[in-house]
Amino acid sequence: MSAPSTMLKLGTKLPDFDLPDYNGTIVSSSDFEAQPLLVVFLCNHCPYVKHIIDVFADTSDDYQQKGIGVVGISVNDIDQYPEDAPEKMKEFATEHKMHFPYLYDETQEIAKAFKAACTPDLYLFNREHRLVYRGRFDESRPGNDIPVTGKDLTKAVEALVNGKPISEEQYPSAGCSLKWKPGNAPEYAR
Repeated sequence: MSAPSTMLKLGTKLPDFDLPDYNGTIVSSSDFEAQPLLVVFLCNHCPYVKHIIDVFADTSDDYQQKGIGVVGISVNDIDQYPEDAPEKMKEFATEHKMHFPYLYDETQEIAKAFKAACTPDLYLFNREHRLVYRGRFDESRPGNDIPVTGKDLTKAVEALVNGKPISEEQYPSAGCSLKWKPGNAPEYAR
């Protein structure tokens, strides 16, 4: 089922998180203190994620070289979607050359704190960890024949690293709805 991102209010403070990666290593929001941070909600099976992941992984390498921290977070209920389990996350990250932490939000509480709704769902925070961009990677979607470039997010990253204003004209991401555990879907996702 397709869903749009919720477009969390610009200026929102980065929700704190302490989540394990697919090897069990805990990664914390405080690990990125005084550093801009890009948080992207991903999963292994979503066709929207699969559509952008190789370009996103390459682009995220460029972002990290510019001083932007990057983390991916998977949140799906692995009882219903075992292909999104941590051991499969490791395979996915290796296959797609993801050089950033890929974390698992088992309780789904961090996804709720971000008001995340779909995969991919992207959030860019400045050095003060205030939200400056949220929404889509670019306008490409599976089947629309528009090349994947990441131009929307990259424009925001370039403005951030160069100390320029980021346009508030931002577009929601669209992708697979998050797969909530039974009875766990927040009001905004119903």
